[in-house]
Amino acid sequence: MTASPLTNTSPIARHLRLPIIEHSAVGPGVWRMVLGAPELAEVCSPGQFLHVLCHSGNDPLLRRPFSIHDADPKLGLVSLLYQVVGRGTRLLAERVPGEALDVLGPLGRGFALPETAGQPILLVGGGMAVAPLYFLARKMFEFSGNLKISILLGARTKDMLLCLDELASLRIAIQTATEDASHGHHGLVTGLLESYLEEGDKPLVYACGPWPMLKAVAEITKAHKLDCQVSTEAKMACGVGACMSCVIKVRDGDSSKYVRSCKEGPVFDADEVIWDE
Repeated sequence: MTASPLTNTSPIARHLRLPIIEHSAVGPGVWRMVLGAPELAEVCSPGQFLHVLCHSGNDPLLRRPFSIHDADPKLGLVSLLYQVVGRGTRLLAERVPGEALDVLGPLGRGFALPETAGQPILLVGGGMAVAPLYFLARKMFEFSGNLKISILLGARTKDMLLCLDELASLRIAIQTATEDASHGHHGLVTGLLESYLEEGDKPLVYACGPWPMLKAVAEITKAHKLDCQVSTEAKMACGVGACMSCVIKVRDGDSSKYVRSCKEGPVFDADEVIWDE
């Protein structure tokens, strides 16, 4: 492996009420929320998430998990990027600056950063999965500004390609794929990945997106004998490992076992996951 072991977990998950500093729409049904969180910004890692109480009351009762989009210890800010898809996120989109947001975090196991600057890095994201990948890319540049980082982003349409300007500001090589051919490669981001790897590069791959996309990325990178880390998406009720609602099946020597995405994940080595379950 050319990355550190996957032990990027926070020693203590905090229950915090954080002031909303900024909250604005950045795409069709997509919002960015910036929280004043100096304590949290110091300890969170790319790939970890916050478990958010979307409304100030008890309805909806369950929290919603959101990947940490960015964290700036110097400014004491933590950002979330999310899409309105149901009642919880609709209520969250109504929250305004000045209100306090009730969160648990940081939670989960994040991405392992590269051990050296010698190997090129490839980030692969589908749809809203760019949310944690931006934080990851920025952390990598803090680790070493000499890293060669590329990112492949896929979406249904051009309007759903997010964070292009922010990623470009990090001097990242960006390629895009859209299913309606409105921007970049016509098709899925996994097709773009296959074309990219045919050029002979041997990157360390980090991927985030829906399960079918991650399964395809795992198969492609295994065929090319590449190390790959994936951030899985799973429905979570408690977010702290008690309810067992987010389990996925992984390899355990010659056997298998179920682990919790919220505790043992959401980031796993791609070879570790049993994708056909």
